[in-house]
Amino acid sequence: MLTDDDVETFVRDGFVHLPGAVPADLVDACRAELWHATGCDPDDPATWTEPVVRLGGFATPPFRAAANMPVLHAAFDRLVGPGRWVAPGGIGTFPVRFPSAQPPGDDGWHLEGSFAGDAGEPRVSIDSRGRALLMLFLFSDVGPDDAPTRVRVGSHLDVPPFLADAGTAGRPWFPLCGDVVPATEGRPEVTATGAAGDVFLCHPFLVHAAQPHHGTVPRFMGQPPLLPTGTLDLSGTDPTPIERAILLGLQPS
Repeated sequence: MLTDDDVETFVRDGFVHLPGAVPADLVDACRAELWHATGCDPDDPATWTEPVVRLGGFATPPFRAAANMPVLHAAFDRLVGPGRWVAPGGIGTFPVRFPSAQPPGDDGWHLEGSFAGDAGEPRVSIDSRGRALLMLFLFSDVGPDDAPTRVRVGSHLDVPPFLADAGTAGRPWFPLCGDVVPATEGRPEVTATGAAGDVFLCHPFLVHAAQPHHGTVPRFMGQPPLLPTGTLDLSGTDPTPIERAILLGLQPS
């Protein structure tokens, strides 16, 4: 269960770490499916020919169970609000990262897009249409050399001013990244390291990045969104932690 301190950490830093959220038997079952989907042999590194293998969403029973552990549902209620999120139907996508001297080609700083515009382009809005959380599910142990996701601590607080004037229509994702990435360069950086079964719940505006894999064991991590039932309410008298962080970012510095 998230403590009050955990919630305040989420508001301040933009993420909270839930150790052991997914039990080992589910982790093992999910990882076996992921290995099969990569087409690689877990016992033969010669088959690990690419730095990244991208897999889509998985909705088999082990993944559905992993995404809906009671500890996660309780955390969703605390951060997003009861009745304001959609129970996940599975987990995806998976950028499976292999030890490689090749550059991964996808390790730039960014925030996630949240919804599709009229032309299908990814967009982000101040009320975070289409995304309540970014979630990082670790299905392998992830140490400092195992391509852990890099995070700019507190960067979610720098994003709201770039969205405030765009309203619910939001802004195109790519130009927005062009603004917020340099604006967050001074933020401290940490990495999402942990054990298989750990989950990181992140604010949808958190700026983060991949990195090359310098370890020896492939990294399996899912990064699905938590879908909302509507948009955020930034005018209410009792804001949720996600809304509190956005309102904090909108305050004059």
